[in-house]
Amino acid sequence: MWGMNVAATEIIDRLGGTAKVSRMFGISMPSVSDWKHDGIPHARVMFLRAAHRKTLAGCDLDAATAPRKAEATQTA
Repeated sequence: MWGMNVAATEIIDRLGGTAKVSRMFGISMPSVSDWKHDGIPHARVMFLRAAHRKTLAGCDLDAATAPRKAEATQTA
């Protein structure tokens, strides 16, 4: 099992927590919780980078990004 993605966890916390982020994207809380382990999907990070620049200043958005499926398959 994978460890925590510390950068993704920090971003979720700065945005108000799992429940608030799940409402922001219209997805389930367990999906957002999975991001804390798997990383935040690339498209979601792109949105957050544009929409929450000030809130996320200093966060490592690249480290929080989930590996794309093709990249993950190649490294496995």
